[in-house]
Amino acid sequence: MNAVVGSHDLLLVTLDTLRYDVAAELAADGRIPNLTARMPGGTWEERHAPGSFTYASHQAMFAGFLPTPARPGPHPRLFAARFAGSETTAGGTYVYDTPDLVTGLAAAGYRTVCIGGVGFFTKRGPLGSVLPGYFQESHWEPEFGVPSPTSFEAQIACAEQVVKELDPDRRLFLFVNVSALHQPNWFHLPGATRDSGDSRASHAAALEYVDRHIGRLFTAMSGRGPGFAIVCSDHGTAYGDDGYTGHRLGHEAVWTVPYTHFFLGTR
Repeated sequence: MNAVVGSHDLLLVTLDTLRYDVAAELAADGRIPNLTARMPGGTWEERHAPGSFTYASHQAMFAGFLPTPARPGPHPRLFAARFAGSETTAGGTYVYDTPDLVTGLAAAGYRTVCIGGVGFFTKRGPLGSVLPGYFQESHWEPEFGVPSPTSFEAQIACAEQVVKELDPDRRLFLFVNVSALHQPNWFHLPGATRDSGDSRASHAAALEYVDRHIGRLFTAMSGRGPGFAIVCSDHGTAYGDDGYTGHRLGHEAVWTVPYTHFFLGTR
């Protein structure tokens, strides 16, 4: 990342609550073509989440602890705060001298922008202001939130406006928390009703919805020049697995997440 930070725009997209097994199945079945076209080998990497719910996981990721490869390590990190004795800070790691990645990139000259989704990004009250508070600029509207069937389209429109208004000579770190996967998601499954509720199938349908529109986000970022994108889940969620429902719990469906990264535009 030492050859990337400073010369490339950076995009971090968290597909909030996306399960690894659902993501992998859809990739293998050709149901998320816009994402798989960008992924190395057309597949997700299986990783372990740094937290079991949004707040904990994003606090870790903003500190440089992205989801960890689901195999024995240690695994060198892309980003890390300068920290004596760190076993995952390697020669290619971008090291910053601030407590978190967001302010570290701001110190390196980046414009840092958050487009929120789920409740921890609403800026409604002190708790909902912590995570967006890391950024120089943050956006959240009710249309971006979990109850909206068109949340991702609204978020992308906001991202396009951010890119349009930014000085082309200023590097951008854009973070998007995608709320569409989070419950409620029943409205993404054709034929489903509120009474039928959320399910693994509606979770998959929500990912298909995101895939139909995510190309617009990649195009907006690519239009500024070279970029580097990270797309991952912050944690999974359970739909009756072994009797569990939801997240903020220690089940494999929650801890195992999909991850990918790739370049945008011209290197």
